[in-house]
Amino acid sequence: MNKPSYVHDYQAIVAVLNQYNDGCKQADSGLMKPAFNAQATMFSVDGDGKLAGGGIQTLFDGIDSGFKPSPEAQGAIVRVDIVGTAASARIDTNDVSGFCFTDFFHLLKVEGKWSVISKIFHTHVAPGK
Repeated sequence: MNKPSYVHDYQAIVAVLNQYNDGCKQADSGLMKPAFNAQATMFSVDGDGKLAGGGIQTLFDGIDSGFKPSPEAQGAIVRVDIVGTAASARIDTNDVSGFCFTDFFHLLKVEGKWSVISKIFHTHVAPGK
């Protein structure tokens, strides 16, 4: 029988993703910043169908200025896929300051530590809107 692989890496990635979830729920970028590499990016498609985003500071600024703490927010880590020092993950969130998102993350294990290198996302139409 082979030993399980990637269990430790999976747990480390979940811990990183939970930093993001906590920051969203509490509307505090300081909680999520450790999850991201300083060179990370974030992109989405805006209401006009155009590419929007850039450096990860855009996320931090948006969380701190446009979101409010959401104790009712729920986030589920739907998928984590790991190969060596690369991973991808998906998180679905509901009621994050009235928004629902699907986030896709790419992570790398650099110098023994997992961090988010890029985030793309889709904003869902919130129920009742």
